[in-house]
Amino acid sequence: MYLYLEDGTIIEGISIGADKEAIGEVVFTTAMNGYVESLTDPSYKGQILVFTHPHIGNYGIPKKEYINNVLSNFESEHIQVSGVVINNTNNGFKYNKLYSLSEWLKEENIPGIVIDDTRLIVKKIRDNGVMKGGLLKKESSKELVDNFNYSNIELINEVSPKEIIIHGNNRYKVLLFDFGVKHGIIRELIRRNLEVIRISYKMNFEKYINEVNGIVYSNGPGDPEIVSKYFDKIKELSEYKMPTFGICLGHQLIGIAFNGIVKKMKFGHRAINKGVFDVINEKAIITTHNHGYAIEKLPEGFKLWFYSIDDKVIEGMINNDLNIITTQFHPEAGPGPLDANYIFDIFANMVEKWR
Repeated sequence: MYLYLEDGTIIEGISIGADKEAIGEVVFTTAMNGYVESLTDPSYKGQILVFTHPHIGNYGIPKKEYINNVLSNFESEHIQVSGVVINNTNNGFKYNKLYSLSEWLKEENIPGIVIDDTRLIVKKIRDNGVMKGGLLKKESSKELVDNFNYSNIELINEVSPKEIIIHGNNRYKVLLFDFGVKHGIIRELIRRNLEVIRISYKMNFEKYINEVNGIVYSNGPGDPEIVSKYFDKIKELSEYKMPTFGICLGHQLIGIAFNGIVKKMKFGHRAINKGVFDVINEKAIITTHNHGYAIEKLPEGFKLWFYSIDDKVIEGMINNDLNIITTQFHPEAGPGPLDANYIFDIFANMVEKWR
């Protein structure tokens, strides 16, 4: 098996998982653990994920567990990445192991490759930015990579629900526009006694709008400019002044709806240990990230809530007049630290007080 990058780099490695080829945008994560959650994060759809930590798969893959029809130990029902690049793996050892990493990749029909130096790829991405790549059986297949364009693919079609899903049963209800939501987000909403009505961006939401007390725009994959062309209801829905929470892609879509400027980042933020600063509460917290796009200019009527301590990227916004809060990072932290969980408390409080 070969890893081919669009700059012409070709690395031979050992194939694991499915015996197939894969094309995608090559990105890296610096997370040392939580590979199960990372691989099932729908925001990685269409991407080949490089793990910088040298040992991945040490505790195997557990059996899926559900609570209230929500996964408690995975972020979605399936592996979402197109391919996996690691330095080393093993059979995994833990009491609840169901599969090894390689067995799980094979079961899910996802290819992977083990190479000697993942640091080489990370350095290339840091210097040149994210790039197209492929896990290929032959060096001569590289034209498959050259013809790939991540930015033009409507990836949300592959991760959005095909039918309306309701989680929980409570007086307070939120309408969740699912662009590829992580189950951890649903878990945190349910923990705060919120009923979640999970709906695709393509579905008719009109009959629910008078029943709910809040709106959530979820995380998801792909270029937010493409998504905004298919879902242009955010500004219209904001006129209700209903408590609204945008997370990751949802944060970007809210920015675009209010004339903020969103740009593709050089290599993005993908980690579970990124520091951000809460301007309002004047404190730093450690957070989980998975984004390749960011808001460069605050949209009209919004004020800064969070920014990245590393590079000053806008990581959260507030519009008090419209009852909108957003985070670019993943406040549910799946995987990662729990520093940002209080943001769900803020949103739940907004929902309970509305009307």
